[in-house]
Amino acid sequence: MEVNRVVPVLVVMMIISLCPSTEDTETTEREAKKESRAVSEQSCGCHLTGVLDDCFCDVESIDAFNNYKIFPKLKKLQERDYFRYYKVNLKRPCPFWAEDGHCSIKDCHVEPCPESKVPLGIKAGNYNKYSLEANSEKDIDACEQATKLGAINSTLSNQSKEAFIDWARYDDAQDHFCELDDERSPDVQYVDLLLNPERYTGYKGPSAWRVWNSIYEENCFKPRSVYRPLNPLAPSISGDTGESFYEWLEGLCLEKRVFYRLISGLHASINLHLSAKYLLEDNWGNPRWGPNTKEFTHRFHPAYTKGEGPRRLKNLYFLYLIELRALSKVASYFERSVVDLYTGNLEEDVETKNLLLSIFIDAKSFPMHFDEKSMFAGNKKEARSLKEEFRLHFKNISRIMDCVGCDKCRLWGKLQTQGLGTALKILFSEKEIQSLPENSPSKGFQLTRQEIVALINAFGRLSTSIKELQSFKYLLHDHR
Repeated sequence: MEVNRVVPVLVVMMIISLCPSTEDTETTEREAKKESRAVSEQSCGCHLTGVLDDCFCDVESIDAFNNYKIFPKLKKLQERDYFRYYKVNLKRPCPFWAEDGHCSIKDCHVEPCPESKVPLGIKAGNYNKYSLEANSEKDIDACEQATKLGAINSTLSNQSKEAFIDWARYDDAQDHFCELDDERSPDVQYVDLLLNPERYTGYKGPSAWRVWNSIYEENCFKPRSVYRPLNPLAPSISGDTGESFYEWLEGLCLEKRVFYRLISGLHASINLHLSAKYLLEDNWGNPRWGPNTKEFTHRFHPAYTKGEGPRRLKNLYFLYLIELRALSKVASYFERSVVDLYTGNLEEDVETKNLLLSIFIDAKSFPMHFDEKSMFAGNKKEARSLKEEFRLHFKNISRIMDCVGCDKCRLWGKLQTQGLGTALKILFSEKEIQSLPENSPSKGFQLTRQEIVALINAFGRLSTSIKELQSFKYLLHDHR
Protein backbone atom coordinates (compact mmCIF):
# COMPACT_ATOMS: atom_id res chain seq x y z
CA MET A 1 0.00 0.00 0.00
CA GLU A 2 1.36 3.36 -1.00
CA VAL A 3 1.81 5.70 1.94
CA ASN A 4 1.47 9.45 1.56
CA ARG A 5 4.45 11.27 3.01
CA VAL A 6 4.46 14.81 4.31
CA VAL A 7 7.57 16.83 4.98
CA PRO A 8 7.25 18.14 8.55
CA VAL A 9 6.75 21.89 8.70
CA LEU A 10 7.54 23.89 11.81
CA VAL A 11 4.46 25.82 12.83
CA VAL A 12 5.35 28.64 15.18
CA MET A 13 2.42 29.29 17.51
CA MET A 14 2.07 31.77 20.34
CA ILE A 15 2.53 30.18 23.75
CA ILE A 16 0.55 31.69 26.56
CA SER A 17 0.00 30.89 30.20
CA LEU A 18 -3.10 28.93 31.17
CA CYS A 19 -3.88 31.66 33.70
CA PRO A 20 -3.03 34.99 32.05
CA SER A 21 -4.42 38.28 33.28
CA THR A 22 -7.71 39.40 31.75
CA GLU A 23 -5.96 42.18 29.83
CA ASP A 24 -3.35 39.80 28.44
CA THR A 25 -6.04 37.30 27.45
CA GLU A 26 -8.08 39.92 25.60
CA THR A 27 -4.99 41.21 23.80
CA THR A 28 -3.93 37.69 22.82
CA GLU A 29 -7.39 36.85 21.51
CA ARG A 30 -7.54 40.05 19.42
CA GLU A 31 -4.15 39.25 17.91
CA ALA A 32 -5.21 35.65 17.34
CA LYS A 33 -8.30 36.77 15.42
CA LYS A 34 -6.20 38.96 13.14
CA GLU A 35 -3.65 36.21 12.65
CA SER A 36 -6.33 33.62 11.91
CA ARG A 37 -7.99 35.89 9.36
CA ALA A 38 -4.68 36.71 7.65
CA VAL A 39 -3.63 33.08 7.32
CA SER A 40 -7.10 32.00 6.17
CA GLU A 41 -7.14 34.57 3.40
CA GLN A 42 -3.81 33.37 2.06
CA SER A 43 -4.24 29.59 2.43
CA CYS A 44 -5.42 26.95 0.01
CA GLY A 45 -9.06 27.96 -0.33
CA CYS A 46 -10.21 25.78 2.58
CA HIS A 47 -10.48 28.97 4.62
CA LEU A 48 -13.45 30.22 6.59
CA THR A 49 -14.14 33.74 7.69
CA GLY A 50 -17.08 35.76 8.91
CA VAL A 51 -20.42 34.94 10.52
CA LEU A 52 -21.83 31.41 10.58
CA ASP A 53 -25.32 30.51 9.40
CA ASP A 54 -28.21 30.25 11.89
CA CYS A 55 -26.30 32.16 14.59
CA PHE A 56 -24.46 35.41 15.24
CA CYS A 57 -20.96 34.14 15.84
CA ASP A 58 -17.93 34.56 13.59
CA VAL A 59 -15.23 32.00 12.86
CA GLU A 60 -12.34 34.17 14.06
CA SER A 61 -13.86 34.59 17.53
CA ILE A 62 -14.24 30.82 17.91
CA ASP A 63 -10.66 30.21 16.72
CA ALA A 64 -9.21 32.65 19.24
CA PHE A 65 -11.42 31.48 22.11
CA ASN A 66 -10.76 27.80 21.48
CA ASN A 67 -7.09 27.73 20.55
CA TYR A 68 -5.77 30.12 23.17
CA LYS A 69 -8.21 29.78 26.04
CA ILE A 70 -10.13 26.52 26.36
CA PHE A 71 -8.16 23.95 24.34
CA PRO A 72 -5.13 23.76 26.71
CA LYS A 73 -7.40 23.19 29.71
CA LEU A 74 -9.48 20.57 27.92
CA LYS A 75 -6.36 18.68 26.94
CA LYS A 76 -5.24 18.53 30.58
CA LEU A 77 -8.71 17.49 31.74
CA GLN A 78 -8.92 14.61 29.27
CA GLU A 79 -5.69 13.21 30.69
CA ARG A 80 -7.23 12.90 34.17
CA ASP A 81 -8.21 9.40 35.29
CA TYR A 82 -11.90 10.25 35.56
CA PHE A 83 -12.10 11.17 31.88
CA ARG A 84 -9.64 8.77 30.28
CA TYR A 85 -11.50 5.51 31.05
CA TYR A 86 -14.62 4.91 28.97
CA LYS A 87 -16.84 1.85 29.26
CA VAL A 88 -18.13 0.54 25.94
CA ASN A 89 -19.53 -2.53 24.23
CA LEU A 90 -17.83 -3.00 20.87
CA LYS A 91 -19.50 -6.37 20.23
CA ARG A 92 -23.11 -5.28 19.86
CA PRO A 93 -24.47 -6.53 16.52
CA CYS A 94 -25.58 -4.10 13.83
CA PRO A 95 -29.38 -3.82 14.17
CA PHE A 96 -30.01 -2.71 10.58
CA TRP A 97 -28.14 -5.00 8.19
CA ALA A 98 -26.01 -8.13 8.09
CA GLU A 99 -22.47 -7.62 9.33
CA ASP A 100 -19.96 -6.76 6.61
CA GLY A 101 -17.18 -8.28 8.67
CA HIS A 102 -14.83 -6.43 10.99
CA CYS A 103 -11.83 -4.52 9.74
CA SER A 104 -8.73 -6.72 9.79
CA ILE A 105 -6.27 -3.81 9.61
CA LYS A 106 -4.13 -3.77 12.76
CA ASP A 107 -4.82 -0.10 13.44
CA CYS A 108 -8.56 -0.86 13.70
CA HIS A 109 -7.91 -2.84 16.87
CA VAL A 110 -8.84 -1.48 20.30
CA GLU A 111 -6.78 -2.56 23.28
CA PRO A 112 -9.13 -2.99 26.25
CA CYS A 113 -7.97 -1.93 29.68
CA PRO A 114 -7.79 -4.66 32.35
CA GLU A 115 -10.14 -3.75 35.18
CA SER A 116 -7.24 -4.16 37.59
CA LYS A 117 -5.76 -1.01 35.99
CA VAL A 118 -8.94 1.04 36.38
CA PRO A 119 -9.19 3.20 39.54
CA LEU A 120 -11.30 1.52 42.20
CA GLY A 121 -13.57 4.53 42.58
CA ILE A 122 -14.56 4.24 38.92
CA LYS A 123 -15.09 0.48 39.05
CA ALA A 124 -17.29 0.81 42.12
CA GLY A 125 -19.85 2.55 39.94
CA ASN A 126 -20.71 -0.55 37.89
CA TYR A 127 -22.81 -3.55 38.81
CA ASN A 128 -20.69 -6.31 37.31
CA LYS A 129 -19.42 -9.25 39.33
CA TYR A 130 -15.64 -9.14 39.33
CA SER A 131 -13.79 -12.31 38.47
CA LEU A 132 -10.54 -13.42 40.05
CA GLU A 133 -8.97 -13.29 36.62
CA ALA A 134 -9.73 -9.57 36.27
CA ASN A 135 -8.93 -8.47 39.79
CA SER A 136 -6.91 -9.55 42.75
CA GLU A 137 -8.79 -10.68 45.86
CA LYS A 138 -7.68 -7.47 47.57
CA ASP A 139 -9.19 -5.37 44.75
CA ILE A 140 -12.48 -7.28 44.93
CA ASP A 141 -12.74 -6.73 48.66
CA ALA A 142 -12.00 -3.03 48.20
CA CYS A 143 -14.68 -2.66 45.52
CA GLU A 144 -17.28 -4.55 47.54
CA GLN A 145 -16.48 -2.44 50.59
CA ALA A 146 -16.82 0.72 48.52
CA THR A 147 -20.25 -0.41 47.37
CA LYS A 148 -21.34 -1.12 50.94
CA LEU A 149 -20.31 2.41 51.90
CA GLY A 150 -22.57 3.80 49.21
CA ALA A 151 -20.23 4.36 46.27
CA ILE A 152 -22.75 3.04 43.75
CA ASN A 153 -22.45 6.25 41.83
CA SER A 154 -18.99 7.38 40.86
CA THR A 155 -20.11 10.91 40.05
CA LEU A 156 -22.02 11.98 43.14
CA SER A 157 -20.27 12.45 46.48
CA ASN A 158 -20.31 9.55 48.92
CA GLN A 159 -21.68 11.99 51.49
CA SER A 160 -25.20 11.62 50.10
CA LYS A 161 -26.71 8.13 50.25
CA GLU A 162 -30.01 9.41 48.93
CA ALA A 163 -28.15 10.38 45.78
CA PHE A 164 -26.94 6.82 45.26
CA ILE A 165 -30.42 5.38 45.67
CA ASP A 166 -31.89 7.82 43.15
CA TRP A 167 -28.98 7.13 40.81
CA ALA A 168 -29.64 3.38 40.71
CA ARG A 169 -33.28 3.99 39.72
CA TYR A 170 -32.63 6.83 37.32
CA ASP A 171 -31.45 5.19 34.09
CA ASP A 172 -34.52 2.99 33.62
CA ALA A 173 -36.89 5.96 33.67
CA GLN A 174 -34.85 8.47 31.68
CA ASP A 175 -35.46 9.33 28.03
CA HIS A 176 -32.10 9.39 26.29
CA PHE A 177 -30.99 10.78 22.97
CA CYS A 178 -28.66 7.79 22.53
CA GLU A 179 -28.90 4.04 22.63
CA LEU A 180 -26.86 3.32 25.74
CA ASP A 181 -24.71 0.25 26.29
CA ASP A 182 -25.84 -2.02 29.10
CA GLU A 183 -23.01 -1.66 31.61
CA ARG A 184 -23.90 -5.06 33.10
CA SER A 185 -23.31 -6.89 29.82
CA PRO A 186 -20.33 -9.28 29.86
CA ASP A 187 -19.23 -7.72 26.55
CA VAL A 188 -18.76 -4.25 28.06
CA GLN A 189 -15.14 -3.32 28.67
CA TYR A 190 -13.10 -0.37 29.89
CA VAL A 191 -11.00 1.41 27.28
CA ASP A 192 -8.17 3.81 28.06
CA LEU A 193 -8.84 6.59 25.55
CA LEU A 194 -5.28 7.91 25.79
CA LEU A 195 -3.91 4.56 24.65
CA ASN A 196 -6.46 4.21 21.83
CA PRO A 197 -6.39 7.62 20.10
CA GLU A 198 -8.66 8.45 17.20
CA ARG A 199 -6.67 8.46 13.95
CA TYR A 200 -6.63 7.16 10.39
CA THR A 201 -6.88 3.37 10.44
CA GLY A 202 -7.32 2.63 6.73
CA TYR A 203 -10.99 1.70 7.24
CA LYS A 204 -12.86 2.92 4.17
CA GLY A 205 -14.79 1.69 1.16
CA PRO A 206 -18.37 0.32 0.93
CA SER A 207 -18.67 -0.57 4.63
CA ALA A 208 -17.75 2.91 5.87
CA TRP A 209 -19.77 4.63 3.15
CA ARG A 210 -22.84 2.53 4.00
CA VAL A 211 -22.82 3.81 7.59
CA TRP A 212 -22.72 7.49 6.65
CA ASN A 213 -25.17 7.02 3.81
CA SER A 214 -27.67 5.43 6.19
CA ILE A 215 -27.23 8.31 8.62
CA TYR A 216 -27.81 11.02 6.04
CA GLU A 217 -30.42 9.32 3.85
CA GLU A 218 -32.63 7.79 6.53
CA ASN A 219 -32.24 10.03 9.57
CA CYS A 220 -31.74 13.64 8.47
CA PHE A 221 -35.38 14.37 7.55
CA LYS A 222 -34.47 14.12 3.86
CA PRO A 223 -36.71 12.73 1.11
CA ARG A 224 -35.18 10.21 -1.26
CA SER A 225 -35.74 12.58 -4.17
CA VAL A 226 -33.26 15.11 -2.76
CA TYR A 227 -29.62 14.14 -3.23
CA ARG A 228 -26.72 15.34 -1.15
CA PRO A 229 -23.75 16.83 -3.01
CA LEU A 230 -21.07 14.23 -3.86
CA ASN A 231 -23.49 11.37 -3.22
CA PRO A 232 -22.30 8.60 -5.59
CA LEU A 233 -25.91 7.38 -5.93
CA ALA A 234 -27.14 10.73 -7.20
CA PRO A 235 -28.06 10.82 -10.90
CA SER A 236 -25.59 12.66 -13.08
CA ILE A 237 -27.14 15.99 -14.05
CA SER A 238 -25.17 18.32 -16.27
CA GLY A 239 -24.39 21.61 -14.58
CA ASP A 240 -25.71 20.52 -11.16
CA THR A 241 -23.49 22.11 -8.49
CA GLY A 242 -25.40 20.69 -5.54
CA GLU A 243 -27.19 23.97 -4.90
CA SER A 244 -30.57 22.28 -5.23
CA PHE A 245 -29.83 20.39 -2.01
CA TYR A 246 -29.09 23.61 -0.12
CA GLU A 247 -32.19 25.29 -1.55
CA TRP A 248 -34.17 22.39 -0.09
CA LEU A 249 -32.26 22.59 3.20
CA GLU A 250 -32.95 26.31 3.62
CA GLY A 251 -36.64 25.58 3.16
CA LEU A 252 -36.70 23.35 6.25
CA CYS A 253 -37.66 24.54 9.70
CA LEU A 254 -34.77 25.62 11.91
CA GLU A 255 -34.86 22.44 14.02
CA LYS A 256 -34.46 20.06 11.06
CA ARG A 257 -31.82 22.29 9.49
CA VAL A 258 -29.90 22.28 12.78
CA PHE A 259 -30.12 18.49 12.92
CA TYR A 260 -28.46 18.12 9.51
CA ARG A 261 -25.76 20.63 10.41
CA LEU A 262 -24.93 18.78 13.62
CA ILE A 263 -24.43 15.50 11.77
CA SER A 264 -22.44 17.17 9.00
CA GLY A 265 -20.29 18.92 11.61
CA LEU A 266 -19.60 15.63 13.39
CA HIS A 267 -18.64 14.04 10.06
CA ALA A 268 -16.30 16.94 9.26
CA SER A 269 -14.67 16.74 12.68
CA ILE A 270 -13.98 13.03 12.28
CA ASN A 271 -12.49 13.62 8.82
CA LEU A 272 -10.23 16.29 10.29
CA HIS A 273 -8.97 13.89 12.97
CA LEU A 274 -8.17 11.29 10.33
CA SER A 275 -6.26 13.84 8.26
CA ALA A 276 -4.33 15.18 11.25
CA LYS A 277 -3.36 11.78 12.66
CA TYR A 278 -2.39 9.95 9.48
CA LEU A 279 0.09 7.11 9.19
CA LEU A 280 2.91 8.88 7.35
CA GLU A 281 5.34 5.98 7.48
CA ASP A 282 5.84 2.66 9.25
CA ASN A 283 9.48 1.62 9.44
CA TRP A 284 9.84 -1.84 10.95
CA GLY A 285 6.99 -1.44 13.39
CA ASN A 286 7.94 2.13 14.29
CA PRO A 287 4.97 4.13 12.94
CA ARG A 288 5.03 7.91 12.53
CA TRP A 289 1.68 9.68 12.68
CA GLY A 290 1.10 13.27 11.66
CA PRO A 291 -0.84 15.74 9.50
CA ASN A 292 -1.41 14.74 5.88
CA THR A 293 -2.08 17.88 3.86
CA LYS A 294 -2.94 15.84 0.77
CA GLU A 295 -5.65 13.94 2.65
CA PHE A 296 -6.98 17.15 4.18
CA THR A 297 -7.09 18.87 0.78
CA HIS A 298 -8.88 15.90 -0.78
CA ARG A 299 -11.58 16.03 1.92
CA PHE A 300 -12.08 19.79 2.24
CA HIS A 301 -10.65 21.85 -0.65
CA PRO A 302 -13.44 23.40 -2.76
CA ALA A 303 -11.81 22.21 -5.98
CA TYR A 304 -11.92 18.55 -4.84
CA THR A 305 -15.34 18.72 -3.17
CA LYS A 306 -17.27 20.89 -5.66
CA GLY A 307 -17.35 23.65 -3.07
CA GLU A 308 -18.73 21.34 -0.38
CA GLY A 309 -15.64 21.29 1.90
CA PRO A 310 -15.95 24.80 3.38
CA ARG A 311 -19.63 24.15 4.12
CA ARG A 312 -18.67 21.03 6.05
CA LEU A 313 -16.16 23.03 8.06
CA LYS A 314 -18.75 25.68 8.85
CA ASN A 315 -20.95 22.94 10.25
CA LEU A 316 -18.04 21.84 12.44
CA TYR A 317 -17.96 25.32 13.97
CA PHE A 318 -21.74 25.24 14.38
CA LEU A 319 -21.54 21.92 16.23
CA TYR A 320 -18.80 23.38 18.44
CA LEU A 321 -21.16 26.22 19.40
CA ILE A 322 -23.95 23.79 20.27
CA GLU A 323 -21.77 21.73 22.60
CA LEU A 324 -20.14 24.83 24.07
CA ARG A 325 -23.62 26.13 24.89
CA ALA A 326 -24.43 22.84 26.62
CA LEU A 327 -21.31 23.18 28.80
CA SER A 328 -22.36 26.66 29.86
CA LYS A 329 -25.87 25.42 30.69
CA VAL A 330 -24.81 22.39 32.74
CA ALA A 331 -22.25 24.27 34.86
CA SER A 332 -24.67 24.70 37.79
CA TYR A 333 -25.14 20.92 37.95
CA PHE A 334 -21.44 20.41 38.66
CA GLU A 335 -21.02 23.49 40.86
CA ARG A 336 -23.03 21.78 43.61
CA SER A 337 -21.03 20.31 46.48
CA VAL A 338 -22.93 17.03 46.18
CA VAL A 339 -21.31 16.34 42.81
CA ASP A 340 -17.86 14.81 42.95
CA LEU A 341 -15.80 13.34 40.09
CA TYR A 342 -14.94 10.29 42.14
CA THR A 343 -12.01 7.99 41.35
CA GLY A 344 -10.89 7.22 44.90
CA ASN A 345 -7.90 9.59 44.79
CA LEU A 346 -9.20 12.51 46.83
CA GLU A 347 -6.47 15.00 45.93
CA GLU A 348 -6.70 14.30 42.21
CA ASP A 349 -10.52 14.33 42.32
CA VAL A 350 -10.52 17.83 43.80
CA GLU A 351 -8.05 19.08 41.18
CA THR A 352 -10.10 17.47 38.40
CA LYS A 353 -13.31 19.12 39.51
CA ASN A 354 -11.61 22.52 39.88
CA LEU A 355 -10.23 22.22 36.35
CA LEU A 356 -13.66 21.26 35.03
CA LEU A 357 -15.28 24.23 36.79
CA SER A 358 -12.63 26.50 35.30
CA ILE A 359 -13.63 25.29 31.83
CA PHE A 360 -17.28 25.96 32.65
CA ILE A 361 -16.39 29.53 33.65
CA ASP A 362 -14.69 29.98 30.27
CA ALA A 363 -17.69 28.47 28.49
CA LYS A 364 -20.09 30.85 30.22
CA SER A 365 -17.86 33.81 29.36
CA PHE A 366 -18.12 33.25 25.60
CA PRO A 367 -20.12 36.24 24.32
CA MET A 368 -21.75 34.76 21.20
CA HIS A 369 -23.55 31.59 22.25
CA PHE A 370 -26.10 29.83 20.07
CA ASP A 371 -29.61 30.66 21.28
CA GLU A 372 -31.34 27.31 21.69
CA LYS A 373 -34.56 29.08 22.76
CA SER A 374 -35.20 29.71 19.07
CA MET A 375 -35.79 25.97 18.67
CA PHE A 376 -39.11 24.24 19.41
CA ALA A 377 -40.65 27.62 20.19
CA GLY A 378 -43.89 27.44 18.17
CA ASN A 379 -47.16 25.68 18.85
CA LYS A 380 -46.60 23.61 22.01
CA LYS A 381 -48.16 20.42 20.68
CA GLU A 382 -46.26 20.62 17.39
CA ALA A 383 -43.06 21.54 19.24
CA ARG A 384 -43.34 18.48 21.50
CA SER A 385 -43.94 16.23 18.51
CA LEU A 386 -40.99 17.70 16.60
CA LYS A 387 -38.74 17.46 19.64
CA GLU A 388 -39.60 13.77 20.07
CA GLU A 389 -38.98 13.15 16.37
CA PHE A 390 -35.64 14.96 16.72
CA ARG A 391 -34.71 12.75 19.70
CA LEU A 392 -35.71 9.49 18.01
CA HIS A 393 -33.80 10.32 14.82
CA PHE A 394 -30.67 11.01 16.83
CA LYS A 395 -31.15 7.87 18.91
CA ASN A 396 -31.35 5.89 15.68
CA ILE A 397 -28.00 7.37 14.57
CA SER A 398 -26.43 6.23 17.83
CA ARG A 399 -27.61 2.68 17.01
CA ILE A 400 -26.04 2.89 13.54
CA MET A 401 -22.66 3.33 15.23
CA ASP A 402 -22.85 -0.37 16.12
CA CYS A 403 -22.63 -1.06 12.37
CA VAL A 404 -19.14 0.44 12.03
CA GLY A 405 -16.76 -2.36 11.06
CA CYS A 406 -13.58 -0.86 12.54
CA ASP A 407 -13.42 -1.21 16.34
CA LYS A 408 -11.43 1.98 16.88
CA CYS A 409 -13.77 3.94 14.58
CA ARG A 410 -16.74 2.38 16.37
CA LEU A 411 -15.33 3.36 19.77
CA TRP A 412 -14.88 7.02 18.85
CA GLY A 413 -18.10 7.13 16.84
CA LYS A 414 -20.09 5.85 19.81
CA LEU A 415 -18.34 8.20 22.23
CA GLN A 416 -18.80 11.32 20.10
CA THR A 417 -22.41 10.47 19.32
CA GLN A 418 -23.14 9.92 23.01
CA GLY A 419 -21.37 13.18 23.81
CA LEU A 420 -23.55 15.11 21.37
CA GLY A 421 -26.64 13.30 22.62
CA THR A 422 -25.74 14.36 26.17
CA ALA A 423 -25.32 17.96 25.01
CA LEU A 424 -28.79 17.89 23.44
CA LYS A 425 -30.24 16.38 26.60
CA ILE A 426 -28.72 19.27 28.58
CA LEU A 427 -30.07 21.94 26.23
CA PHE A 428 -33.56 20.47 26.43
CA SER A 429 -33.47 20.23 30.26
CA GLU A 430 -32.82 23.85 31.20
CA LYS A 431 -35.72 24.14 33.65
CA GLU A 432 -34.78 20.92 35.40
CA ILE A 433 -31.15 22.03 35.75
CA GLN A 434 -32.16 25.43 37.10
CA SER A 435 -34.28 23.81 39.82
CA LEU A 436 -31.57 21.46 41.09
CA PRO A 437 -31.25 21.41 44.90
CA GLU A 438 -27.80 22.11 46.30
CA ASN A 439 -27.36 19.13 48.60
CA SER A 440 -29.38 16.34 47.03
CA PRO A 441 -29.96 15.02 43.53
CA SER A 442 -32.88 16.09 41.40
CA LYS A 443 -35.16 13.38 40.05
CA GLY A 444 -35.71 15.51 36.97
CA PHE A 445 -32.12 15.61 35.75
CA GLN A 446 -29.07 13.42 36.29
CA LEU A 447 -25.94 12.59 34.32
CA THR A 448 -24.29 9.20 34.47
CA ARG A 449 -20.52 8.97 34.54
CA GLN A 450 -20.62 7.60 30.98
CA GLU A 451 -22.52 10.67 29.80
CA ILE A 452 -20.09 13.02 31.55
CA VAL A 453 -17.03 11.29 30.10
CA ALA A 454 -18.60 11.27 26.63
CA LEU A 455 -19.65 14.94 26.87
CA ILE A 456 -16.18 16.21 27.76
CA ASN A 457 -14.28 13.96 25.37
CA ALA A 458 -16.66 14.71 22.50
CA PHE A 459 -16.24 18.44 23.02
CA GLY A 460 -12.50 17.82 23.36
CA ARG A 461 -12.56 16.23 19.91
CA LEU A 462 -14.28 19.31 18.44
CA SER A 463 -11.84 21.61 20.20
CA THR A 464 -8.96 19.55 18.79
CA SER A 465 -10.49 19.71 15.30
CA ILE A 466 -10.55 23.50 15.35
CA LYS A 467 -6.99 23.60 16.65
CA GLU A 468 -5.88 21.19 13.92
CA LEU A 469 -7.72 23.19 11.28
CA GLN A 470 -5.65 26.21 12.26
CA SER A 471 -2.49 24.10 11.95
CA PHE A 472 -3.51 22.94 8.48
CA LYS A 473 -4.00 26.57 7.45
CA TYR A 474 -0.39 27.28 8.41
CA LEU A 475 0.93 24.14 6.73
CA LEU A 476 -0.91 24.80 3.48
CA HIS A 477 0.12 28.45 3.51
CA ASP A 478 3.78 27.47 3.95
CA HIS A 479 3.48 24.90 1.14
CA ARG A 480 2.32 27.50 -1.39
